[in-house]
Amino acid sequence: QQGNLSSPTTFLLLGFSSAYRAQMTLCLCFSLIYLVTVLGNLLIMILVWLDAHLHSPMYFFLSHLSFLDICYSSVTLPKIVGDSFSQQKTISFVGCITQIYFFLCFGGSECVLLAAMAYDRYLAICHPLHYPTLMSKKMCHCLVTISWLSGSFSSLIQAFLTARLPFCRSNMIDHLFCEMPYLLKASCSPDAPLNKATLYALAGTVAMGSFLLTLVSYVHIIGAVLQKGAGMQKVFATCTSHLTVVSLFFGAGAVAYLVPHSSGSKEMDEALSLLYAIVTPMLNPIIYSLRNSKVKGAIKKALHRGGVTDVHQG
Repeated sequence: QQGNLSSPTTFLLLGFSSAYRAQMTLCLCFSLIYLVTVLGNLLIMILVWLDAHLHSPMYFFLSHLSFLDICYSSVTLPKIVGDSFSQQKTISFVGCITQIYFFLCFGGSECVLLAAMAYDRYLAICHPLHYPTLMSKKMCHCLVTISWLSGSFSSLIQAFLTARLPFCRSNMIDHLFCEMPYLLKASCSPDAPLNKATLYALAGTVAMGSFLLTLVSYVHIIGAVLQKGAGMQKVFATCTSHLTVVSLFFGAGAVAYLVPHSSGSKEMDEALSLLYAIVTPMLNPIIYSLRNSKVKGAIKKALHRGGVTDVHQG
């Protein structure tokens, strides 16, 4: 009985369909999503590194966002794909807490980085004359470091608190991967509401703080655009990709975490989790490729260079 109060050594993941055909379809979809995510984000990173036109703070942050997206999806997707082949979908207790740590770490870091990107656009549009001084190389590295440290520190505390919860009720997690709300649901701790409040407060501080900073930056940007008129609309076009990514990431995350899980179906809960955990990192490079003229130009240039090389070799 006493052993029952301790944490289980293994969790059973129940968020999969038991039908073989459905599992194979899921496996194919997830494999394709992961491939597109890794290749799309790698392409952005390589373009920023190689193309001199993209050697500016905006694209420096974008390359870090792409790296974060690869890490973020790598925490869950390879495990989900691997599980679709096995009869019993299990994860060790240590593996589960590790997955939670990295998932929250990369997610939190992305929140802060998106806020840093909004601040960069605010300085570029509202203070163009002082922009090169204010957004120096040192400042860029400083903002990226802050985003990584805040994500790491917050997730470390959350993972530590989650690891200390007793799971005597069940070792079953009704989800595709280890995620904090689902582990809190499986815990039998009398302090679960207090733990839940602490964990959500930590996650909320990083997410809401980043969202408010982003919002304040865009309020100033829109104010400057309306004040200065038509000439500024072209400048504002540089923000559309970032605004789309921010809306998608924060919107999907807010719905998945703030809407009570009991209010919708299990399938809806999983779909929402997959939207911000898996689909958003895949869409980010696509959004930047389609909506950003400089990135589009860099892709065309790279393709043209490749074509010319092939002609010469032929």
